[in-house]
Amino acid sequence: MKLVSVNVGLPREVQWQGRVVRTAIWKRPVTGRVIARRFNIDGDRQADLHGHGGEQRAVMVYQLDSYRHWAAHLGRNDFQHGQFGENLTVEGLADDEVCIGDRYRIGSAVFEISQPRVTCYRIGIRMNEPRMPALLVTHKRPGFYFRVIQEGEIGAGDAIEKVADGPECLSVADMDALLYLPSPSRQALERAARIPALSPGWKGSVAAMLAPNESGARAPAWPGFRALRVVEVRPEAKDVTSFVLAAEPRSSLPAALPGQFVVLRLQPKHVLRSYSISGPPDGGTYRITVKRTQSHVLDGVRVGDALEVSAPRGEFTLAPGSLPIVLISAGIGITPVLSMLHSISAGAANGRSVWWLYGARNSAEHPFAAETRHLVASLPNAHSYVLYSRPGPDDRAGQHFDAEGRVDVATLQRLGVPQQAEFYLCGPARFLTDLTGALRSWGVERSRIHREIFGPEIAPAAGVGKAPHPPAGAAGSGPSVSFSRSGLTVPWNPRYKSLLEFAEACDVPVKWSCRTGVCHNCESALLDGSVRYEPDPLVEPAAGNVLICCSRPQSEIDLDL
Repeated sequence: MKLVSVNVGLPREVQWQGRVVRTAIWKRPVTGRVIARRFNIDGDRQADLHGHGGEQRAVMVYQLDSYRHWAAHLGRNDFQHGQFGENLTVEGLADDEVCIGDRYRIGSAVFEISQPRVTCYRIGIRMNEPRMPALLVTHKRPGFYFRVIQEGEIGAGDAIEKVADGPECLSVADMDALLYLPSPSRQALERAARIPALSPGWKGSVAAMLAPNESGARAPAWPGFRALRVVEVRPEAKDVTSFVLAAEPRSSLPAALPGQFVVLRLQPKHVLRSYSISGPPDGGTYRITVKRTQSHVLDGVRVGDALEVSAPRGEFTLAPGSLPIVLISAGIGITPVLSMLHSISAGAANGRSVWWLYGARNSAEHPFAAETRHLVASLPNAHSYVLYSRPGPDDRAGQHFDAEGRVDVATLQRLGVPQQAEFYLCGPARFLTDLTGALRSWGVERSRIHREIFGPEIAPAAGVGKAPHPPAGAAGSGPSVSFSRSGLTVPWNPRYKSLLEFAEACDVPVKWSCRTGVCHNCESALLDGSVRYEPDPLVEPAAGNVLICCSRPQSEIDLDL
């Protein structure tokens, strides 16, 4: 085994599909010897540190044998070392032979395999082949990342010496297939979860794949929308009202998962709004709570009215485990974590310690104050702390609230909130952004920070950007596409290749990475309607969901975006 070439590159801006993309995937060979350091090789940088770079993805590796494979498969002879975005072009180290956790000495440096390549659309740009992210997976030739165990000098021509075997002997190709190909073996997933060297990001993905069998996650209880009757309308605080929805004829509604939401389709304008369930998720009815300044669409709703409602949906739900649970919210963001608190009070926490932290302006704008005090008091190992940013003249510290101010990490540290915990956050976008960043700086792993942005104007996939709007140019003639969280309904225009491109043209916030039906980052709830895939995804999305990166509408559709 031999190091054939060392390749480095700096971020550059390239034109792609009418936009500017910043990327460092263009690598060039260097002569002489360079230092492999903890975060990268001297002379190399990464543009997107969310998906590439950092300690876990310091050095990208690709093999000459895969070069030969792609030259034959694609009918090309224009490859140069660094063509696949790798830092190290090697002879040997095949993806189906090397294992996660294997260690190798090259020159005076020691490396450890941490994970397969991240499937990213940028490799498609570099190769001028949009299918490349999917091809790397289906042909089981992804390449892999090294973390640097011992910094040192390396250079082309160095021998590659194996110095340790990874535990579980799970190959890079098999690890990649677990995440991206159909029907992963649970036994193999459990093996992957036991590998200390596997990067935290991939460990989190493995845990999420194991979690459905542990937590009872399931498909939506019904497709599309069904009529539910309003059986109670109750004010909760200034400009905050709850609506209790029941099935008709009166029977118990299917239990939701604590933290989930429902979507209301309001006539006659086909307005869609998403609201978290704020009451007990298994109480037989669904209680939703609305702040009037957030939406006026329910102002005229009265007891006895029928509303079109989706089944409960959403991934902001309590995760299984034994770590303490920290529920943090502000304003109307109290609603999904209150549902979680109800579930915990009913026994869902299995003795885990619980922290309830909430911020409001004052007692007039503090919904569910008595309800939350009662629920916290019912738990043997629970703590509560309420902050008011602008207490009213009659608000009393120690009676209505605990302290003046806002929830922040300094408050958590002062109270003794454990760092090793599962954190559930809901509130305004700025509140979430600031608190998430502070928790990460404190050392909380990203996988233990669960977030939900409340409000119909903001998609759950991203923060605040431009207000969603119809795409530029002439209106399309296709079926209507409704983005429920963004409050936008527009006719489909077939000039767009996918729903993802259409959403981007409308400035609807979305998540994505591969753009070819591999990574599932773009997976979204399909509330109503049907789509067709072009191309077919490697793995079908969960029931009731859709991959927007490779689908187009077949009928009028409603998306939870």
